[in-house]
Amino acid sequence: MKHSAFGAADILLPDFDRVSGTQWSVVACDQFTSEKAYWEKAEETVGESPSTLRMILPEAYLAETETRVPQINETMRDYCDRVLCSHPDSMIYLERLQSDGTVRRGIIGKVDLEEYDYRKGSQSSIRATEGTVLERIPPRVAVRRGAVLELPHVMLLIDDPHRTVIEPIAARAGSLAVAYDFDLMLKGGHVCGRWLDRAAQAEIEKALTALVAPEQLAERYGDAALSPLLFAVGDGNHSLASAKEAYREIREQIGEEAAKQHPARYALVEIVNLHDEALSFQPIYRVVFGVDPQSLLSELQTYAAGLQGEMAAQKVAYVGQGLSGEIVFANPARQLTVGTLQDFLDLYVQRYPGAEVDYIHGEGSVRVLSDRPDAIGFLFDGMGKDQLFRTVIYDGALPRKTFSMGHAEDKRYYLEARRIKA
Repeated sequence: MKHSAFGAADILLPDFDRVSGTQWSVVACDQFTSEKAYWEKAEETVGESPSTLRMILPEAYLAETETRVPQINETMRDYCDRVLCSHPDSMIYLERLQSDGTVRRGIIGKVDLEEYDYRKGSQSSIRATEGTVLERIPPRVAVRRGAVLELPHVMLLIDDPHRTVIEPIAARAGSLAVAYDFDLMLKGGHVCGRWLDRAAQAEIEKALTALVAPEQLAERYGDAALSPLLFAVGDGNHSLASAKEAYREIREQIGEEAAKQHPARYALVEIVNLHDEALSFQPIYRVVFGVDPQSLLSELQTYAAGLQGEMAAQKVAYVGQGLSGEIVFANPARQLTVGTLQDFLDLYVQRYPGAEVDYIHGEGSVRVLSDRPDAIGFLFDGMGKDQLFRTVIYDGALPRKTFSMGHAEDKRYYLEARRIKA
């Protein structure tokens, strides 16, 4: 019996004999949020060709939501008519060549949003790994509300140390028909997808069900009676949360029974094994804009000196225009450095309305963005991935924007689509 949270989907793709995959596929909308130059390069790369760039709202342009969303919705309808081809009841085995030369493996299918809950304390089979920034949801719901399609950049992690779900498919990938195979734009690496036959789909569903059997929970987490956590959201939590909120709106409008059959009940995702050697966790750094850096540092020093926790000492490096140094949290209460720092920043922006925190991937980007008189950046060590599931199960979601899976260029690119509205 398969686990109901994950299954085959009606996947839409262009005919890649007629449409350039490199121009079609673009990086997740929540990357390069303070670097419009990246998105301008993407525009240049795409030109007049069909592209997922025309169906997403990069967060760098959130201020233009009102004007861009109608254009996005119109493009979706146009592409449904003349660009996209339907592949019913499908799953795709994906191999992604990353910037460091490693290959990340995943499976594309749909999850049931009834099985997902991003709220703190959730015991659902699909849970957020980090705190959800609620103000980031409404603009995305606005996009989805009028959209006929969804394009996923959501990656869900499975805790499969014995490699029973994805790796057996990888071992015989050469026998599977190719769905797409091309280079990704702007140093994104390479992507190759293959269609899973019915036998492979059944194999995956059976293996997923076994992952949350009581004996497996006892082996991995020491308690067979735990509420099973099958999927932990690794990337795209805000997109998945927006899908959930948009579905809730529909459910309230049409009722519980009708909602059971509505396509918006599901979301297209990629599942990846936490234990894939190519999957690395990178810190998500902080840059604070609209502040007096020296004044902020002074308050941070006072905050650090007043901590009375019992965790091991932590440290953050700061960088800015003519600034560099280190602050030590000698007695933090939080287990993670990012949590200790985030507690301070949350309080700081409440006291100073002009201050704004951005969440940045990559040390180089932090240094560039911090090199202005009203900004300061913070760098720190990231968390290891081996304790992720156990921490989420026992302690709940981590502080928001704690980690990133890989570098910005290695994030999931928009590629597949699925109808969420007739």
